[in-house]
Amino acid sequence: MKIAMVGQFPPHVGGVGVHIHTLSKKLVSEGHEVYVITYPHKEIKDVDGIHVIGTKGLNIPGVRGLMFKKNAKKALKNLLKKEDIDIIHGHYLFPAGAAAVEVGNEHNIKTYVTAHGSDMFELYKSQPLMRSTIRNVLKNADGVFAVSNALKHEIVATGVVGIAEKTKISWNSVDINRFNNKGNNSFKNEHGLTDKPIVLFVGNLIKRKNVDSLLEAKKIANSDYYLVVVGDGPLFKKLNKKVEEENIRDVIFTGSRNDVENIIPSCDVLILPSFSESFGLVLIEALACEKPVIGSDVGGISEIINENVGLLVNPKKVSSIAKAIDKIINDDELRTVLSMNARNRAKDFAEVTIPYDEVKK
Repeated sequence: MKIAMVGQFPPHVGGVGVHIHTLSKKLVSEGHEVYVITYPHKEIKDVDGIHVIGTKGLNIPGVRGLMFKKNAKKALKNLLKKEDIDIIHGHYLFPAGAAAVEVGNEHNIKTYVTAHGSDMFELYKSQPLMRSTIRNVLKNADGVFAVSNALKHEIVATGVVGIAEKTKISWNSVDINRFNNKGNNSFKNEHGLTDKPIVLFVGNLIKRKNVDSLLEAKKIANSDYYLVVVGDGPLFKKLNKKVEEENIRDVIFTGSRNDVENIIPSCDVLILPSFSESFGLVLIEALACEKPVIGSDVGGISEIINENVGLLVNPKKVSSIAKAIDKIINDDELRTVLSMNARNRAKDFAEVTIPYDEVKK
């Protein structure tokens, strides 16, 4: 079959891109042909047998999304003139999902959408003007996927007619061959981080990710560690300034990196203190690298972390975050036990399942 995906894709960094890439590789490996229509980027190229089509427009976060629906629809229609597409799959309900559904309905092509989290937890909840648009996407899609049970609950709660029956779980997955604990100490040596434990955060530097509380927790810590923050975003300068002005010691900002599989093995614990999170892909990547994890007791995070592999915290309480970090850093025996259990937990998310009814599993 021929499948057209719409949404974020490498070299763009983010969990949606990883999800599309992983699913697309699985489809290609089983003999299907996959086309991905993604945001503009100067380094767009075909990878792993996947045909990648970059749209036009400004590659500026916050601006590119406004243009992507229009440009993605145009690219999809151009693709349909050349290829007999069997399935269209939009990732993230707006703008990618909206573009996919509108073109799919117009051309009578089976269309699926995947909700990835902030499209429901933030866009739908905090922007009332977007609700009717998102509800229309959910209504008109032939099938809806959610990356966690928490997210499925939010989708069903919209009350769209028939939504419960057509919404299914499609978990994020981790490549346990790519993510493992066989890395070297190049990252530690690169930054001179060889004399203390490393607490690692990986993600976009936006308010929802709650990195500010990580910095506050560092100030009151009863353990001595390096805090490494991997990622970029609108709060990058503000967070750096906070560290400098408040003299918060041993905090390293690396900026965006596309080699996190080489960084995670260097850490002692990975933390994701988000206020909301549909899943938390970086958590299972860390578990695959045999690392204990700390995460907020919210959304999909609590579906990943159990007492055998990590700790859950209240993201609204800095003391809760600080105590969890201290507990793992100061207790070698606990850290060892959690690490020993981690990779087996990651294997629960290692299998990539093709979600379409039309495609044989």
